[in-house]
Amino acid sequence: MFEWLLSPIDPARAHEVGAALAWHGRLMVLGWGVLIPLGVVVARFLKVTPRQDWPQELDNRFWWHSHLALQDTGGACMIAGFVLILLGGAGSAQAWLHRGLGYCVLGLGALQFSAGWLRGSKGGPSEQDVRGDHYDMTARRRVFEHVHRTFGYLALALAMAAVLTGLWAANAPYWMWIVIVGWWALLAAAFMQLQLMGWHVSSYHAIWGPDPMHPGNRKG
Repeated sequence: MFEWLLSPIDPARAHEVGAALAWHGRLMVLGWGVLIPLGVVVARFLKVTPRQDWPQELDNRFWWHSHLALQDTGGACMIAGFVLILLGGAGSAQAWLHRGLGYCVLGLGALQFSAGWLRGSKGGPSEQDVRGDHYDMTARRRVFEHVHRTFGYLALALAMAAVLTGLWAANAPYWMWIVIVGWWALLAAAFMQLQLMGWHVSSYHAIWGPDPMHPGNRKG
């Protein structure tokens, strides 16, 4: 009854890829299709956890450790997948769009990971040096947050396109399309619902609270 799920999406083409290309696809889907998007959702909506008594309880590091673990693991999958594609060959000539998107995602991913080292110092009352780029919300910190957020969402959008074009180039069976698109739809629905529920708290408010005594809260 469900045999069609195992059928390739284009019956006129075969679904045959070597081991290196197959694992390249699996790792890239795991990294950019599952782990990194999940890390984005965690960073946006779980800076304050449901049972946390905010703003009395501040600087909950759950989101930071989770975001870092998910993004680093996704980045490792990206690097391993890139190595495998180098070992496995260029693939079909029809995959030129997938290759172009993939290199764009690779470049943006490298930019995102390297930008983490440029976010500046933290500062704040709990630190030895109160002054800091984040606590004072300096121009450096504002630029970092804008660039990190903008290029992060752009990388996700291009990664989704890369995954879909990769599925097409590999002539993947229907079940792969359903699982991947279904997962993205679930994440998108959760994103919209959490946004409507007001779960988005800025990192500044999550760490130091909304009190105007803090310099970052006095800047628009």
